[in-house]
Amino acid sequence: MPTHPRTPNWASWLASWDRQQESFNPSRELRFGAMMDVLEARLGRRFRVLDLGCGPGSFSIRILRRFPAARVVAVDYDPVVRTIGQGALGTVGGRLRWIDAKLGAPGWRAALPPGRFDAAVSTTALHWLSSPQLSQLYLDLGRLIRPGGVFLNGDDLPWDSGDRDLVGLARGLRRLRRRQWKREAPGSGKSWPRWWAAARREPALRDAFVEHERRSAGHPRHESEIPLSQHVRRLRAARFRTVAVVWQVFENRVLMAVR
Repeated sequence: MPTHPRTPNWASWLASWDRQQESFNPSRELRFGAMMDVLEARLGRRFRVLDLGCGPGSFSIRILRRFPAARVVAVDYDPVVRTIGQGALGTVGGRLRWIDAKLGAPGWRAALPPGRFDAAVSTTALHWLSSPQLSQLYLDLGRLIRPGGVFLNGDDLPWDSGDRDLVGLARGLRRLRRRQWKREAPGSGKSWPRWWAAARREPALRDAFVEHERRSAGHPRHESEIPLSQHVRRLRAARFRTVAVVWQVFENRVLMAVR
Protein backbone atom coordinates (compact mmCIF):
# COMPACT_ATOMS: atom_id res chain seq x y z
CA MET A 1 0.00 0.00 0.00
CA PRO A 2 1.25 3.53 -0.70
CA THR A 3 2.41 5.48 2.31
CA HIS A 4 1.28 8.99 2.97
CA PRO A 5 3.56 11.57 4.55
CA ARG A 6 2.72 12.47 8.11
CA THR A 7 1.06 15.84 8.53
CA PRO A 8 2.99 17.71 11.22
CA ASN A 9 1.25 19.04 14.29
CA TRP A 10 2.00 22.66 13.46
CA ALA A 11 0.13 23.93 16.52
CA SER A 12 2.50 21.88 18.68
CA TRP A 13 5.49 23.40 16.89
CA LEU A 14 4.12 26.89 17.52
CA ALA A 15 3.57 26.09 21.20
CA SER A 16 7.12 24.78 21.55
CA TRP A 17 8.41 27.97 19.90
CA ASP A 18 6.59 30.02 22.52
CA ARG A 19 8.05 27.94 25.34
CA GLN A 20 11.63 28.28 24.17
CA GLN A 21 11.15 32.04 23.70
CA GLU A 22 9.89 32.30 27.27
CA SER A 23 12.95 30.39 28.51
CA PHE A 24 15.14 33.47 27.94
CA ASN A 25 12.44 36.16 28.15
CA PRO A 26 10.22 35.33 31.13
CA SER A 27 8.50 38.75 30.79
CA ARG A 28 7.35 37.94 27.25
CA GLU A 29 3.63 37.70 27.96
CA LEU A 30 3.73 40.85 30.10
CA ARG A 31 5.37 42.69 27.23
CA PHE A 32 2.78 41.36 24.76
CA GLY A 33 0.03 42.51 27.10
CA ALA A 34 1.51 45.99 27.51
CA MET A 35 1.78 46.40 23.75
CA MET A 36 -1.84 45.36 23.21
CA ASP A 37 -2.94 47.75 25.95
CA VAL A 38 -1.24 50.58 24.04
CA LEU A 39 -2.91 49.52 20.80
CA GLU A 40 -6.33 49.59 22.44
CA ALA A 41 -5.69 52.88 24.25
CA ARG A 42 -4.52 54.57 21.05
CA LEU A 43 -6.68 52.90 18.40
CA GLY A 44 -9.68 51.27 20.03
CA ARG A 45 -10.50 47.70 19.01
CA ARG A 46 -10.70 47.93 15.21
CA PHE A 47 -7.44 48.52 13.36
CA ARG A 48 -5.05 47.24 10.69
CA VAL A 49 -1.58 46.37 12.00
CA LEU A 50 1.72 45.36 10.43
CA ASP A 51 3.66 42.71 12.41
CA LEU A 52 7.35 43.06 11.53
CA GLY A 53 9.58 39.99 11.90
CA CYS A 54 6.48 38.06 12.94
CA GLY A 55 8.14 34.63 13.21
CA PRO A 56 5.44 31.95 13.43
CA GLY A 57 2.82 34.55 14.34
CA SER A 58 2.90 34.38 18.15
CA PHE A 59 2.04 38.05 18.62
CA SER A 60 -0.20 38.23 15.56
CA ILE A 61 -2.55 35.57 16.90
CA ARG A 62 -2.67 37.19 20.34
CA ILE A 63 -3.71 40.47 18.73
CA LEU A 64 -6.40 38.78 16.65
CA ARG A 65 -7.80 36.88 19.63
CA ARG A 66 -8.03 39.96 21.80
CA PHE A 67 -9.38 42.22 19.03
CA PRO A 68 -11.93 40.35 16.88
CA ALA A 69 -12.28 43.29 14.46
CA ALA A 70 -8.51 43.71 13.91
CA ARG A 71 -6.57 42.61 10.85
CA VAL A 72 -2.85 41.73 10.77
CA VAL A 73 -0.32 41.69 7.95
CA ALA A 74 2.54 39.50 9.20
CA VAL A 75 5.99 39.88 7.60
CA ASP A 76 8.97 37.54 7.97
CA TYR A 77 11.86 36.47 5.75
CA ASP A 78 12.52 33.11 7.42
CA PRO A 79 10.69 30.31 5.57
CA VAL A 80 10.97 27.89 8.51
CA VAL A 81 9.06 29.90 11.09
CA ARG A 82 6.67 31.23 8.46
CA THR A 83 5.83 27.66 7.37
CA ILE A 84 5.08 26.73 10.98
CA GLY A 85 2.94 29.81 11.50
CA GLN A 86 0.94 29.36 8.32
CA GLY A 87 0.40 25.69 9.12
CA ALA A 88 -0.69 26.40 12.69
CA LEU A 89 -2.78 29.53 12.15
CA GLY A 90 -3.79 29.77 8.51
CA THR A 91 -5.45 33.08 7.73
CA VAL A 92 -7.78 33.25 10.76
CA GLY A 93 -10.79 33.69 8.52
CA GLY A 94 -9.00 36.12 6.21
CA ARG A 95 -7.87 38.41 9.04
CA LEU A 96 -4.21 37.30 8.94
CA ARG A 97 -2.11 37.77 5.81
CA TRP A 98 1.44 36.38 5.54
CA ILE A 99 4.14 38.25 3.62
CA ASP A 100 7.59 37.00 2.60
CA ALA A 101 9.86 40.07 2.69
CA LYS A 102 13.22 41.13 4.11
CA LEU A 103 12.77 44.12 6.41
CA GLY A 104 14.82 47.16 5.47
CA ALA A 105 15.91 45.70 2.13
CA PRO A 106 15.36 47.77 -1.03
CA GLY A 107 11.84 47.37 -2.30
CA TRP A 108 10.50 45.30 0.61
CA ARG A 109 7.42 47.51 0.84
CA ALA A 110 6.33 46.37 -2.64
CA ALA A 111 5.37 42.99 -1.14
CA LEU A 112 2.80 44.62 1.17
CA PRO A 113 -0.88 45.06 0.32
CA PRO A 114 -1.85 48.63 -0.60
CA GLY A 115 -2.90 51.25 1.90
CA ARG A 116 -1.59 52.68 5.14
CA PHE A 117 -1.62 50.95 8.49
CA ASP A 118 -3.03 52.11 11.80
CA ALA A 119 -0.09 50.51 13.60
CA ALA A 120 3.10 48.52 13.19
CA VAL A 121 4.52 46.25 15.87
CA SER A 122 7.65 44.18 16.32
CA THR A 123 8.80 41.88 19.11
CA THR A 124 12.31 40.45 19.56
CA ALA A 125 13.17 40.92 15.90
CA LEU A 126 14.69 44.25 14.91
CA HIS A 127 17.95 43.67 16.80
CA TRP A 128 18.97 41.47 13.85
CA LEU A 129 18.89 44.42 11.44
CA SER A 130 22.07 46.26 10.57
CA SER A 131 22.27 49.96 11.37
CA PRO A 132 21.50 51.05 7.75
CA GLN A 133 18.62 48.55 7.52
CA LEU A 134 17.10 49.84 10.75
CA SER A 135 17.30 53.46 9.57
CA GLN A 136 15.66 52.53 6.26
CA LEU A 137 12.94 50.54 8.01
CA TYR A 138 12.04 53.49 10.25
CA LEU A 139 11.89 55.80 7.22
CA ASP A 140 9.61 53.29 5.49
CA LEU A 141 7.36 53.07 8.55
CA GLY A 142 7.03 56.85 8.50
CA ARG A 143 5.35 56.39 5.11
CA LEU A 144 3.40 53.22 5.90
CA ILE A 145 1.73 54.30 9.16
CA ARG A 146 -1.07 56.84 8.90
CA PRO A 147 -0.87 60.15 10.80
CA GLY A 148 -1.95 59.46 14.37
CA GLY A 149 -0.98 55.81 14.07
CA VAL A 150 1.57 54.11 16.30
CA PHE A 151 4.69 51.96 16.08
CA LEU A 152 5.62 49.64 18.98
CA ASN A 153 8.99 47.91 19.25
CA GLY A 154 9.29 45.32 22.03
CA ASP A 155 12.94 44.28 22.24
CA ASP A 156 16.20 44.61 24.14
CA LEU A 157 17.12 48.27 23.57
CA PRO A 158 20.51 48.89 25.22
CA TRP A 159 21.50 51.80 27.41
CA ASP A 160 24.03 54.21 26.01
CA SER A 161 27.72 53.66 26.69
CA GLY A 162 28.23 56.95 28.54
CA ASP A 163 27.24 55.66 32.00
CA ARG A 164 29.76 53.12 33.32
CA ASP A 165 27.39 51.77 35.97
CA LEU A 166 24.61 51.09 33.48
CA VAL A 167 27.08 49.56 31.03
CA GLY A 168 28.37 47.23 33.74
CA LEU A 169 24.84 46.25 34.70
CA ALA A 170 23.97 45.58 31.07
CA ARG A 171 26.97 43.29 30.64
CA GLY A 172 26.00 41.31 33.72
CA LEU A 173 22.42 41.01 32.49
CA ARG A 174 23.59 39.78 29.08
CA ARG A 175 25.73 37.10 30.68
CA LEU A 176 22.70 36.03 32.68
CA ARG A 177 20.54 36.00 29.55
CA ARG A 178 23.06 33.86 27.65
CA ARG A 179 22.96 31.29 30.45
CA GLN A 180 19.15 31.35 30.37
CA TRP A 181 19.21 31.09 26.59
CA LYS A 182 21.08 27.79 26.76
CA ARG A 183 19.02 26.42 29.62
CA GLU A 184 16.10 24.11 28.99
CA ALA A 185 12.74 25.85 28.93
CA PRO A 186 10.71 24.54 31.91
CA GLY A 187 8.42 21.73 30.82
CA SER A 188 9.40 21.85 27.17
CA GLY A 189 12.82 20.21 26.85
CA LYS A 190 13.67 22.86 24.29
CA SER A 191 16.21 25.64 24.52
CA TRP A 192 16.74 27.93 21.49
CA PRO A 193 19.54 25.75 19.99
CA ARG A 194 17.70 22.50 20.69
CA TRP A 195 14.47 23.84 19.23
CA TRP A 196 16.22 24.59 15.94
CA ALA A 197 17.98 21.22 16.01
CA ALA A 198 14.62 19.47 16.47
CA ALA A 199 13.03 21.55 13.69
CA ARG A 200 15.79 20.45 11.30
CA ARG A 201 14.72 16.84 11.88
CA GLU A 202 11.11 17.56 10.84
CA PRO A 203 10.70 16.14 7.29
CA ALA A 204 7.98 18.64 6.40
CA LEU A 205 10.45 21.48 7.01
CA ARG A 206 13.23 20.09 4.80
CA ASP A 207 12.58 22.38 1.83
CA ALA A 208 12.07 25.37 4.11
CA PHE A 209 15.47 24.74 5.69
CA VAL A 210 17.16 24.58 2.29
CA GLU A 211 15.80 28.06 1.57
CA HIS A 212 16.58 29.15 5.15
CA GLU A 213 20.25 28.27 4.63
CA ARG A 214 20.39 30.08 1.30
CA ARG A 215 18.91 33.23 2.79
CA SER A 216 21.05 33.02 5.94
CA ALA A 217 24.32 33.12 3.99
CA GLY A 218 24.53 36.90 4.28
CA HIS A 219 22.65 37.19 7.58
CA PRO A 220 24.56 38.64 10.55
CA ARG A 221 25.55 36.05 13.15
CA HIS A 222 25.37 38.51 16.02
CA GLU A 223 22.68 40.84 17.27
CA SER A 224 23.23 44.54 16.72
CA GLU A 225 23.53 46.66 19.85
CA ILE A 226 22.08 49.95 18.66
CA PRO A 227 21.35 51.95 21.82
CA LEU A 228 17.93 53.25 22.79
CA SER A 229 18.90 56.85 22.06
CA GLN A 230 19.67 55.95 18.44
CA HIS A 231 16.26 54.31 18.01
CA VAL A 232 14.66 57.48 19.36
CA ARG A 233 16.72 59.75 17.10
CA ARG A 234 16.04 57.71 13.97
CA LEU A 235 12.32 57.47 14.62
CA ARG A 236 12.09 61.23 15.06
CA ALA A 237 14.01 61.68 11.81
CA ALA A 238 11.38 59.44 10.19
CA ARG A 239 8.64 61.96 11.16
CA PHE A 240 7.32 60.28 14.30
CA ARG A 241 6.27 63.12 16.57
CA THR A 242 6.38 61.38 19.98
CA VAL A 243 8.86 58.65 20.90
CA ALA A 244 8.96 57.21 24.43
CA VAL A 245 9.52 54.03 26.43
CA VAL A 246 6.12 52.90 27.76
CA TRP A 247 7.15 49.63 29.48
CA GLN A 248 10.43 48.07 30.54
CA VAL A 249 12.25 45.47 32.62
CA PHE A 250 15.91 46.54 32.59
CA GLU A 251 16.81 46.80 28.86
CA ASN A 252 13.77 44.79 27.81
CA ARG A 253 11.52 47.64 26.69
CA VAL A 254 8.54 48.66 24.64
CA LEU A 255 9.32 51.77 22.64
CA MET A 256 6.30 53.66 21.31
CA ALA A 257 6.45 56.09 18.40
CA VAL A 258 3.37 58.09 17.37
CA ARG A 259 3.10 59.12 13.74
